[in-house]
Amino acid sequence: MSPASTGRTKSVVEIITANRQIEGGGFEVFRPFPGPARLDLDPFLLLDEMAPQYHPPGSDPVGAPAHPHRGFETVTYVLAGEAEHRDSAGNHGIIGPGDVQWMTAGDGIVHSEMPSDRARAEGGLGHGLQLWVNLPAALRRTAPRYQALPASDLAQVAGDGWNAVIIAGSFFGVDGPAETHTPIGLARVHLEAGASQRLPVAEGHVAALYVYHGTAALPDERRASAQEFAVFDQRSGDMVIAADDEHALDAFVLTGQPIGEPIVRHGPFVMNTEAEIEEAILDFQAGRMGAIDPVGTV
Repeated sequence: MSPASTGRTKSVVEIITANRQIEGGGFEVFRPFPGPARLDLDPFLLLDEMAPQYHPPGSDPVGAPAHPHRGFETVTYVLAGEAEHRDSAGNHGIIGPGDVQWMTAGDGIVHSEMPSDRARAEGGLGHGLQLWVNLPAALRRTAPRYQALPASDLAQVAGDGWNAVIIAGSFFGVDGPAETHTPIGLARVHLEAGASQRLPVAEGHVAALYVYHGTAALPDERRASAQEFAVFDQRSGDMVIAADDEHALDAFVLTGQPIGEPIVRHGPFVMNTEAEIEEAILDFQAGRMGAIDPVGTV
């Protein structure tokens, strides 16, 4: 369950403006980390907001063609549009607005995330969020796993001027349905103009807020606007967030227990040593991470 409030308000120690860059088959993302300001936020490795983009009916919107991963988990939340997942373990799923797919790459997997046939035919807006969650060394080579979490299965809670969708961990006394290897919390929150909320966080856990619409009024008279990422201190206490007096706020809350192990990155692989990275590359090249149906490839 959620940690109890201590009455102490956590301070904001850093606000990072997301970098714009191109990923996958050519789509734009806003990325607060990894980047020049911060490499990671242990246990989180990457956060991307897949920028809102409209596609006319019958067009060919871009996605993320077949690519490998080893050593961590990927979490995709669809805000608008529809994405289709395929992987070398035989998993397949289509997720639409409010749905989540949680993939544990573990020992190694090849997957693709592409617009669905319906999204291509009907066109419309595409928008989403992707988060990479680290795994401890003891679990890096765990068996791959895929969790499809439809919006109807996600925990929802609401109050005066606010509502939240709980994906993982515990907020407001409500547990999210995602099964996680690493103790983390992930929630989408909406606050009406002028509303505020307190979210207790366990001592030693990281806590952060990514704003994708509106402006958050934060402690110490700090503010975080759209495409900004606010990092809070790690002492026990409450995250206090509020929408400004004129606009609603939409944001994602991240909390997690740091793993505290060295990491080595190489593109889609995250391990603890250079030797393990070299092994991952050789395993992928030798086909030991499998392959997916040609429908999901370039």
